[in-house]
Amino acid sequence: MAHGIPSQGKVTITVDEYSSNPTQAFTHYNINQSRFQPPHVHMVDPIPYDTPKPAGHTRFVCISDTHSRTDGIQMPYGDILLHTGDFTELGLPSEVKKFNDWLGNLPYEYKIVIAGNHELTFDKEFMADLVKQDYYRFPSVSKLKPEDFDNVQSLLTNSIYLQDSEVTVKGFRIYGAPWTPWFNGWGFNLPRGQSLLDKWNLIPEGIDILMTHGPPLGFRDWVPKELQRVGCVELLNTVQRRIRPKLHVFGGIHEGYGIMTDGYTTYINASTCTVSFQPTNPP
Repeated sequence: MAHGIPSQGKVTITVDEYSSNPTQAFTHYNINQSRFQPPHVHMVDPIPYDTPKPAGHTRFVCISDTHSRTDGIQMPYGDILLHTGDFTELGLPSEVKKFNDWLGNLPYEYKIVIAGNHELTFDKEFMADLVKQDYYRFPSVSKLKPEDFDNVQSLLTNSIYLQDSEVTVKGFRIYGAPWTPWFNGWGFNLPRGQSLLDKWNLIPEGIDILMTHGPPLGFRDWVPKELQRVGCVELLNTVQRRIRPKLHVFGGIHEGYGIMTDGYTTYINASTCTVSFQPTNPP
């Protein structure tokens, strides 16, 4: 994989006029700009597991949404593992420890992890509100003492944990962020528009690989049951107009598993679990 290039000049992203209605935004930009149609975008076939790695290349293995169901996953050869969140059901310390043990048995040189909306204990503001509000919604989480989860990310001793932060490994700048548009009041949920854009504005230029939990608008974000697009418009505009990473990895929408490209950035929805929470989508 080759390195990305910084955006040319300073680009400022503002809240899109269709921000609050991603399905409408998708339709508008498709009709008026053909933004999500060939030749602008197309599907990409994954590399077969047994493909030899060219000399001088780095192989990334991407997974997401494993939801404490890692036991039967066949992990392919690679150099760096990227996991884009929902590695637990509720973020319970016991679940995090189990996931960390699994990571410890994997042979990758680096393992980089972000949280998702199911990692409730990783979202400190969520936990503070949970204690004050709906005690019975997540009873097993509500019963935790603060000292049980105050530093829960420290349990991930076998990986590099990113939260609105970056790391450089093997020469690649990798940035991770857990935020997703509000959905049923889970962890790291924010309203569409300025609240999410404020988080995306933290992403620095020159990032090679972007890890988010949820998808950008139009890329593996279709929910057939609801007949809706659910990706973030501000994330799409940030990725395509300002950051321009070579790779954008995410999950969140199990139905969207697959790979697409806009000709510059490769978008990977790496959800391991299907919509019925079966961990059968290969890394």
